[in-house]
Amino acid sequence: MAVASVIIPAHNEAATIGRNLLALRQGTHESDLDVVVVCNGCTDRTAEVARRADPLARVIEIQQPSKAEAVRVGNTATDVFPRVHLDADIELSGAAVMQLLEPITRDNVLATAPRRDVPKASCSRWVRWYYDVWEALPQVESGLFGRGVVVLSEQAQARVAALPRMMSDDLGMSDSFSGDERRVVPGAVAVIHPPRTLRDLVRRRIRIATGNTQAAQLGVRRPASRTSTRTLLGLAVGRPRLALRLPVFLGVHVAARLGARQAVRSGDFTTWQRDESSRS
Repeated sequence: MAVASVIIPAHNEAATIGRNLLALRQGTHESDLDVVVVCNGCTDRTAEVARRADPLARVIEIQQPSKAEAVRVGNTATDVFPRVHLDADIELSGAAVMQLLEPITRDNVLATAPRRDVPKASCSRWVRWYYDVWEALPQVESGLFGRGVVVLSEQAQARVAALPRMMSDDLGMSDSFSGDERRVVPGAVAVIHPPRTLRDLVRRRIRIATGNTQAAQLGVRRPASRTSTRTLLGLAVGRPRLALRLPVFLGVHVAARLGARQAVRSGDFTTWQRDESSRS
């Protein structure tokens, strides 16, 4: 009998889905995880690769290229809790999943997420400098967002299901819970491949800025998850090494905000800008 379900929305992820499904089975028994891959609007071989990589997974194909709809379909396909929401381009081992389940089953925590591993060796200097600052932000260190993985109890899933549909669904999940209700599990690690080029980084951040604005408009975003001038000044004073990197971080931040304006003005919170460099 499965001890948890895993919902993986996948849109044109043939390059990553096989590797990530294989990782997901490492450190678990065959029956431990009820894995549901929802291929949404794919025009590549995502479904074929997923079925070959993990014959135990259930692979569902839908026509609509929508992460929100894929998550909804995945949730209706299983009744197993806790429920792991996993992005298709994130590497997470089955052993890490088991660690993420422990606080929920043992300590009555509602939601958990893993520690990030962001390998930056292949990235440009500007991308590396951006992430040096971003990873040091207090809200980034403590929040569940930006990890590609959130694990929910049945009670937590009900709370999240009541949220309006939004682009930054992981931010919505994170800000749905107080600090006592959520936990980052340091021993569980998710590998998050960052953009390699500055252009792709800005594309990704435009999507995130658009989603953050939508979350704020919907009243979902907590003030504590925002990046304030005081926070950045605190980093510059407390960690002088980051001071030289702050202009890069601010430049990307401003470029993303400007790039998100058109989508926000038109109410376009569905166009999914993603970088391809992290998938190559």
